Amino acid sequence: MPDSALSNSPIVAAYRQKTAGSEALAKRALASFPSGITHDSRHLEPYGVYIDRADGARKWDVDGNEYVDYFGGHGALILGHNHPDVAAAVHAAYAKGTHFGASHALEVEWAEQVLSMVPCAEKIRFTSSGTEATLMAVRLARAYTKRSKILRFRTHFHGWNDHMAPGQANHYDGTATAGVLDGVAAGVVLVDPNDRDGVTAALAAGDIAGIILEPTGSSTGMVPTAPGFLAFLREATEAAGALLIFDEVVTGFRVAPGGAQAALGVTPDLATYAKIIAGGLPGGAVAGKADIFDLLDFEKARAGGFEKIGHQGTYNANPVAAAAGLTALRLIATTAACDRANAFGDAMRARLNQAIREAGLAWAAYGEHSAVHVFTNPAARAGIGPDSFDPLALPFMELKGNAPGVAQKLRLAMLLNGVDMNGWPGGTISAAHGPRELDETDAAFRSAIAMLKAEGVV
Repeated sequence: MPDSALSNSPIVAAYRQKTAGSEALAKRALASFPSGITHDSRHLEPYGVYIDRADGARKWDVDGNEYVDYFGGHGALILGHNHPDVAAAVHAAYAKGTHFGASHALEVEWAEQVLSMVPCAEKIRFTSSGTEATLMAVRLARAYTKRSKILRFRTHFHGWNDHMAPGQANHYDGTATAGVLDGVAAGVVLVDPNDRDGVTAALAAGDIAGIILEPTGSSTGMVPTAPGFLAFLREATEAAGALLIFDEVVTGFRVAPGGAQAALGVTPDLATYAKIIAGGLPGGAVAGKADIFDLLDFEKARAGGFEKIGHQGTYNANPVAAAAGLTALRLIATTAACDRANAFGDAMRARLNQAIREAGLAWAAYGEHSAVHVFTNPAARAGIGPDSFDPLALPFMELKGNAPGVAQKLRLAMLLNGVDMNGWPGGTISAAHGPRELDETDAAFRSAIAMLKAEGVV
């Protein structure tokens, strides 16, 4: 947004007045961090809020402002912030030591818990992040099939490793992004979301080692996966001798205790995890068919006469992360946490759509499970509304876009009204969200729309 649009905005002025402590920290941060931030999605003009503490479905910034939270630790906190059982497990593990440089009992229990919940999981390998997990899955697929290429879908996010950079937010032609080698980019085939013909043509070349995708669609379903598409991919990869890889970094243990594969009834060969698997602490994993994991096994490699894939990682299965993950997964498996979050998502989407109707906006709230997206109609299409919106009928880049100036000011206006939504705009929901949060979110959204109208943004 141009500086003039910031300086002349009553929304921005009110935000600055309410968040002076955050502004001061943001100015200090510019001396240390590029753009003053440590994660790209925290970029917000004029600056983002600085949080002091969080609990349940809420968080408080350094100025004492309270917010209903829909960031949820970037989706990692399906149980909400600071769940008492998870916190107790972390404290107990921390008291025993944060790193042993050796195996420990909790990592075995943690692995057994994952294997008991996830349909595809016969073996598992822990990592420190989702980016590491997708990198491992790609390497396993190439070594297992002895093929060179990975098929990805445009706008699907799989971390920031070199194989996943082109085609996620730019370079949709598959060319290398800044810092990525041309040869690495050439090893990736990009296809449009839900494009069966594109998948069929790519597989026919015979060099696809695996297909990786977010099973519910890119950005947690902002560009949703069409009905039947996952079953098509399962059949097509099996026929072609390629692996099917679900990136369940966000959907795993969120849409259902067994992840999207359990909810949607399609079992991949490999699945990648992070966020929830470590109970909100740093951690990730790759899980899948046992024979694929032979490639990581010292004894199997020696007996089979093949080269073992090397895999280190100082914080793999860290004992504190293991304690948090094991406790969180047991709660997810034995309670209705996913169901509560999903039900709140249904209710929230309905309430937002009613507000959109009453405001007369050509917008729509949509999504599935515990994710909410607000489509702001960047192409100003006629006939768009909550009762006529079909995301599968729109181009994927339109779904990923926003009407000019809307997303930023909507988020600022929501913050002014006590709600922190993601900038896309939308958010992820936890099991800690309840009737009070729903009412406050509804009221904040209505007030934010009125503020945007007053500024002529909508």
